[in-house]
Amino acid sequence: MAMLGNHATNNQESPPPGIIGNCAAMREVYRVTRRVAISNASVLIQGETGVGKEQIAGAVHELGHRSGRSFVRVNCGARSESLLESELFGHVRGAFTGAVTNRTGRFEASQGVTLFLDDFNSTSLSLQVYLLLVLQEKEFERVGDTNTLRTDVRVIAASNRDLMGEVRSGRFREDLYWRLNVVPIEIPPLRDRHDDIPALVSHFLDYYNELNDRYVAHIGPGTMDALQRYHWPGNVRELQNYIERAVVMAETDELLIDLLPECVPSGRPAVIQSSESATPRDFPAKT
Repeated sequence: MAMLGNHATNNQESPPPGIIGNCAAMREVYRVTRRVAISNASVLIQGETGVGKEQIAGAVHELGHRSGRSFVRVNCGARSESLLESELFGHVRGAFTGAVTNRTGRFEASQGVTLFLDDFNSTSLSLQVYLLLVLQEKEFERVGDTNTLRTDVRVIAASNRDLMGEVRSGRFREDLYWRLNVVPIEIPPLRDRHDDIPALVSHFLDYYNELNDRYVAHIGPGTMDALQRYHWPGNVRELQNYIERAVVMAETDELLIDLLPECVPSGRPAVIQSSESATPRDFPAKT
């Protein structure tokens, strides 16, 4: 879903098409995004779940030299190690049980495109060895094959955990971290950019009004204050969800505080913890 940008101080700090936000931290994100987009460097985007890493990755692609080609997304956390290895590198017939035909992987099939590897922190240490080779040498082998193939793919990786912390804990290779971390982009959580909430709310109201043929055009008393005080553990994705819910449930043209979950006015978010979820503690506190 497109999120149109608003005003900024200069072109380098202006929101790329499809992005909303004008706080100082986001303007720095835009500046780095625009600079790195015109290079051929690999990019590492870090930020908590729901902050909009895929949108920034898409902006890097659209502002770069490969904008006329495909933007291919692979969710590394949604596949087992063997399936992910096969999807990325391909395999030859007989490489493993069930490999009845040859398969062309993303690095071979997606020549000249941008490959966005989401949840990159989920990759195993053994798979990281092959990913390091691709990033350094632009070479790889299909699973079960000995022929070396070349690739021309720009890699953008995203992590919902602090990868340096993952390196210290032994879950991520240090050499791969430094190879990716040439130009890092760290997206701030929504709790650190409350000034952007009114623009985000306005955008989501417009979008869901049109989608549902509704007209919730006004903000009720106290509603915006509550939205800006809330901690937003689920970040922009959580805000989007609540605005959609409010538009669907509204009986008038006002976004009333009663249409929001109790956690928003109370300020006590119900955080769902899991082994794959990111929390504020995944990233070091800023000093």
